[in-house]
Amino acid sequence: MARAPVYYGDYLKLDRLLSSQEPESAKIGVKAHDEMLFIIVHQAYELWFKQILHELDRIEADFGTIPVTDDAMARIVHGLNRIHEVLKLTVAQLDVLETMTPFDFLDFRDLLMPASGFQSLQFRQIETRLGLATATRIPFDDKAIDERLSDGDRTALRTTGGKPSLFDLLDQWLARTPFLDWGGATFREAYRTAVEKHLTRDADMVRNDPAIPEEKRALELRNIERAIAAFSAIFSPTEDGGGWRLSAPSVQAALFITLYRDKPAVQPAFRLLAALMDIDETMTLWRYRHALMVERMIGVKIGTGGSSGHAYLRTTAERHRIFSDLFRLSTFLIPRSAVPELPPQIQSLMGFVYAS
Repeated sequence: MARAPVYYGDYLKLDRLLSSQEPESAKIGVKAHDEMLFIIVHQAYELWFKQILHELDRIEADFGTIPVTDDAMARIVHGLNRIHEVLKLTVAQLDVLETMTPFDFLDFRDLLMPASGFQSLQFRQIETRLGLATATRIPFDDKAIDERLSDGDRTALRTTGGKPSLFDLLDQWLARTPFLDWGGATFREAYRTAVEKHLTRDADMVRNDPAIPEEKRALELRNIERAIAAFSAIFSPTEDGGGWRLSAPSVQAALFITLYRDKPAVQPAFRLLAALMDIDETMTLWRYRHALMVERMIGVKIGTGGSSGHAYLRTTAERHRIFSDLFRLSTFLIPRSAVPELPPQIQSLMGFVYAS
């Protein structure tokens, strides 16, 4: 069938897009040059959030299948890497927004109340779909975060929270990882022994180093004791899970993937874990940068939505982590030379074989 020619402006709906900036200051005849920048930056954020949610649609569909095929794994890693690149753009946009001075912001700030970026449904959906736990989420001035949303947005967010998150899908997928059973507890026991020996050696070094002040020495020793207890919980689960959010089998699998990442069979899995950490790290960086920008713009004033401003944002940067379990794995890594050798039958399953 013949198709009508596509025109650039029509395809991008530029008539609607470019007429969607309606400064509140202009409505009442107040001069506020930088309100246009403020609107465009935040509209651009929402467009990028829409792209992230679009990527998550396919990632969740691929990750929710059993088994996750090689083609699906490639799409998942590609999608996660794209999300990371988009998040890097959201951090860079703050540089543009900070060309607006605090004095410029005061020209129109009061006209925005009680609207606030905290009311971004798409960002809340991104957090929820990635797997930010409800119990971890910091109350918004002693109120649940969804209390600041409209009725429709609140319903949409609760619907999102009723579905398995990317964290949930990761946990289930890791728990199905093959290669861990070597016909016995070889990997588990050998690696557990090696790590506990390594951490015990660290404790001995702390005890015997005369340059370390007593107070710091006691703190370091307590940290090592906690690390040993947390590591033991991977192999001998306790009621509280040893502080791990992932299940014990999933943590074991993530450790295995990290240790043997050079083997072809687990290279895509390692890239997936790395991409998730990139996303978590960049979201944390965005929260810190956002907190600093808010402090720079309004000092200790309350936010336009009535929040405690930069103090709340800084706290979320520290506590709204999603894949922190993957970062914790580095505590239990040992030198490559001390990593247990894979049995020959496992070696053969984890490589590319082109000849009989």
